Amino acid sequence: MSTYGQDLFKGAATYYSKYRPTYPSTLIRFLVKEFSLNGEQNLLDLGCGTGQLTIRFSDWCDKIVGIDFEPEMIEEARRLHEEMRIGQIQWFNGTLEEYQSTEPFHLVTIAKAFHWMDRREVLDELYEIVSPGGGVAIIDTYEPNKVLEPWQVRFNEVIEKWYGNERKAGNSTYTHPVTSHEDILSQSKFNLESHTLPTYEIIWTIESLLGNLYSTSYGTKRYLGSNVAIFEDEVKEAMLELSESGEFKEETTLSVKIGRKVN
Repeated sequence: MSTYGQDLFKGAATYYSKYRPTYPSTLIRFLVKEFSLNGEQNLLDLGCGTGQLTIRFSDWCDKIVGIDFEPEMIEEARRLHEEMRIGQIQWFNGTLEEYQSTEPFHLVTIAKAFHWMDRREVLDELYEIVSPGGGVAIIDTYEPNKVLEPWQVRFNEVIEKWYGNERKAGNSTYTHPVTSHEDILSQSKFNLESHTLPTYEIIWTIESLLGNLYSTSYGTKRYLGSNVAIFEDEVKEAMLELSESGEFKEETTLSVKIGRKVN
């Protein structure tokens, strides 16, 4: 992640916790079953963001650690966790390398964050701290060939007009990794399994579309400078032309790539 500098998600944390879509309960049930979680295991959520997914494993794990590179994300995760008052969770701001693990983890989750990491190096590090029989679950919604809804096309057009053609990321620009997560996992010491969960529906409003945009590395509000109000007015006008109710539906599919550490 160092390629992108220290400010990759600066200013995004409050939007991230409020507007990022919640993962469906099917994902939690799937991982509980696949890894036989019964309240006795330890879990690591790497690239945990503001911790909404992390916290949802509180009923199923003994100790949980959430690690994120961005200090604002960890601050927000701590705030949410204190409000909810469940689970024994340690929040760590930094990298996996900096975190000194004193005991093994049965499950490591990486949700929509693996593409920011040195993936081969991270898998090598994780192999050393995952207990035999445990594993890594890489969770993603990346669908490069997905056909966009008309409202998504229109929203993207307005974003491109204001943010430019290149996807900004910290002090650089982002390009999706050429080698797939699946291939990286298959080349690691872990045993690869690929799963696709049932499609589920996300209902967006104009407010949540904007909030979700501001939660991303490329859509952070600071790139708009003093034009935030003008941009938001243009988005509202464009989107209301496509839906008078201001609601927009998206069909989403989760992929879960599991790397198992055999006994």
